[in-house]
Amino acid sequence: MAKFVKGKIVVTGGAGFIGSALVWALNEQGISNIIIVDYKDKIEKLKNLEPLAYDDFQEADSFIDKIHTSPHLFNEIRTIFHLGACSSTTEPNVGYLIDNNYIYTKRLAHWALDRDIRFIYASSAATYGDGSHGLSDESTQLSQLRPLNLYGYSKHLFDIYAQHKGLLDKIVGLKYFNVFGPNENHKGDMRSLVNKAFHQISKSRKVKLFKSYRPEFKDGEQKRDFLYVKDAVAMTLFLAKEKDKAGIFNIGSGTAITWKNLVSPIFQAMNLKEEIEFIEMPENLHYKYQYFTQADISRLEENGYNTSVTEISPAVRDYIKNYLIPNKHLGE
Repeated sequence: MAKFVKGKIVVTGGAGFIGSALVWALNEQGISNIIIVDYKDKIEKLKNLEPLAYDDFQEADSFIDKIHTSPHLFNEIRTIFHLGACSSTTEPNVGYLIDNNYIYTKRLAHWALDRDIRFIYASSAATYGDGSHGLSDESTQLSQLRPLNLYGYSKHLFDIYAQHKGLLDKIVGLKYFNVFGPNENHKGDMRSLVNKAFHQISKSRKVKLFKSYRPEFKDGEQKRDFLYVKDAVAMTLFLAKEKDKAGIFNIGSGTAITWKNLVSPIFQAMNLKEEIEFIEMPENLHYKYQYFTQADISRLEENGYNTSVTEISPAVRDYIKNYLIPNKHLGE
């Protein structure tokens, strides 16, 4: 199995959801020479870090300036996982999103490439918009995509920039689909439905799902590609270690699951009778809602990834029984 080049590994967003799960996976492989870059803005994010091993923590804002003004302090860096971003799909501040998700990524990518540092960054399935232009991660399709929200646009902006500048031949972009799993409690409204449903069911013994406003989808039969965070991390590490891999890759299960089929194993894991209430969708989401996503992961597989993806029922069961019910984080 391929290994990382000796040296420091940077994980931006390392206290967040996928970032802390990535640090956990690195620790599982005996790797702790990690610099975590993030904000100490939420207690739940700090709890994500408590069971993990790493060498240093850098504040995100100061880090991007330090590496440019004092690059000699970071000579040991050999790999950067840039997972940090504003991930709110309802964030209205355009300037904030562009600064965090585009300009920061651009500065970090060029700094890394100038020093022959392996650079892996998080894009998003939100860049696909309503899916009318397909869900292929072939770079030839990029210019056709039309994201439905500002978050998706801010991510798409760097994908397009990287393509135009020829960077996609040297770096790896990851289009994460609907990832769920441990260490997402800090995400508020951006938590996965599995997490939200668990807490709803714990209080009321039922779950609330949005009604459908498109005739081809019945209530609860909107479909998404759901991926367990442990699988998302495995795919991420595979692409990072294989030095000949470059370009944008979909990170998903390759299977579309209805909301109903997602919540059923939640009730089962909690040993409760299934009860669903369909509610009105907020009007501001009507034209920004993805009714169907299914990652085309053929490029990932063609590039050598052959590990089976965890099926939805065992993934949900593991998350609920081993993390949500005992209120534990990865690594505990």
